[in-house]
Amino acid sequence: MAEAVEAVVVFCMRLGASTFWTAVACAVALAPTGVSAEEGFDTEHIFGFLIGSDVGNQGEREFQTQTTGRFGKGGGTYRALEHEVEIEIVPLPNFRVEVGGTATLHDITGVPDIDDRRQFNFQGLSLDLRYRLLDRENAPFGMTVAAETHGDRIDEVSGAKGRMYGTDFTLAFDRELIPNFAIGALNLIYQPEWARFEVSGLSEKNSTIGAAFAGMVRVRPNVLLGGEMRYFRQYEGIGLGEFSGQALFVGPTAYVQLSEQSRLTLSWSMQAWGRPAGSGANLDLVNFERHQARLVFGINF
Repeated sequence: MAEAVEAVVVFCMRLGASTFWTAVACAVALAPTGVSAEEGFDTEHIFGFLIGSDVGNQGEREFQTQTTGRFGKGGGTYRALEHEVEIEIVPLPNFRVEVGGTATLHDITGVPDIDDRRQFNFQGLSLDLRYRLLDRENAPFGMTVAAETHGDRIDEVSGAKGRMYGTDFTLAFDRELIPNFAIGALNLIYQPEWARFEVSGLSEKNSTIGAAFAGMVRVRPNVLLGGEMRYFRQYEGIGLGEFSGQALFVGPTAYVQLSEQSRLTLSWSMQAWGRPAGSGANLDLVNFERHQARLVFGINF
C-alpha cells in the first residue's frame, strides 16, 4: 500500500502546487484523529529536502522509504525517479546510522546533451552518519553534522552506466521559534562527486555548495505545514573550480504523523530562478531540474 501511495502522490506533485495541496488534504483526512503529538518538535523527519538536528533516541530503529522525483530540463521530456529503502538505528546517544539501497527510473526524450533512454535499474548503496553536537533543549539552537556517502552504478541525472561516488556534507541548525507551534531550520551543504562513465570512458568531477531554509507550523496536533527555500551553486571539480550554474528552489512541505509508529512527509519545489554559466537565462535547466518532489514514509519497529 505504501508503494501505491508514493506513486500517486509523486505523480500529483509533478502536476503542480494546487494538486500537491490536494494530496496533503487527502493525507490529513486519512490520518487517524486520535494521534497526538508530544510537546515541542522532533525535527529528524519533518522536513522534505532539509534535515533537522534531531537524530532520535538511543536504541530507536526505523524503516523508511524515500521517493524523489525530478522533472523538466531545457527541452524534450525529462522524468527521473529515485526510490530508496533505508534502515535507521541510533546505537549511541546523539549518533544515528542509516544504510540504504536505491532504484531509479529514467524517462528521457529529446533533452539536449542527454541520451534518450527509458529504463529501470538498481542504482547503488548509501551510508548516512549523523552526530548531534548541540541539543536545542539545552542550547540556543540545535546543531548536527551529517555525511551521506553513496556509491552508484547509474548516474542519477542521465541514467548512464558507470561508477559514481560522492558524499553529501551537511551542517544542520534548527530552533523552535514559537514553543510547540513554529520551528525554523538552516542547512549548509557541500556535495563533491566523482563519476566515470562506462560507454565513453570519460571521467567527471563536480561539486555543489548550497544553503537551505525551512519553516514549519503546527496546524493540528499531528500535522505540520510549511515551506522550504534552497539555493545551490555548482562547480567543475571537487574543489569548487570553474563555475557551472546556480538555482533557487522554493516550495511547500507537509508532515503528517499517521500513528504512534508511522509518519509521512511530502515536499514539492520548483526552480524559481537560476542561471547557467555564460547565459542570461532566468532558469538553469542545464545543471538543475524545473521541478523536484519528495515523499517519505517511515515506521518505527
